[in-house]
Amino acid sequence: MRYWIGVASRDHVEKGVKGGFCQLCHGKATPLKRMMPGDWIIYYSPKETFNGNEPCQRFTALGQISESEVYPFEMFPGFIPFRRNVAFITPCKPTPIRPLIPRLLFIDDPKKWGYKFRFGHFEIPKEDFELIAGLMRATPVSESNLDLRE
Repeated sequence: MRYWIGVASRDHVEKGVKGGFCQLCHGKATPLKRMMPGDWIIYYSPKETFNGNEPCQRFTALGQISESEVYPFEMFPGFIPFRRNVAFITPCKPTPIRPLIPRLLFIDDPKKWGYKFRFGHFEIPKEDFELIAGLMRATPVSESNLDLRE
């Protein structure tokens, strides 16, 4: 089992949660293929809306990759991004990143904490996942209550 961060505006994350899918890096298939069924993804939203400038700076969704394969989805003519199905935990408490910066192992330099998110998708250590997911769920996360797959 591996743990991932995906980066998207909060409005786009909400569409994915509602539809039960994740879409990463402007629809590229490669990041989705890195994830396997049973892996976990936490979305970080730097902004509230894709075209807006209002900061969000919160972890906004938490879910487990389902058994599905990566698939193309035509959003509108000429734009066919790739998606992967996710079993999202709802409700989920949006969790601010700033208080967590000193505690997150994946952040190499707290002064440049936002740099890592520019990649759009990256793996994180289990310890970071458990910290963030525990706050988002308001319950401790452990191996015994992690697996949501049917």
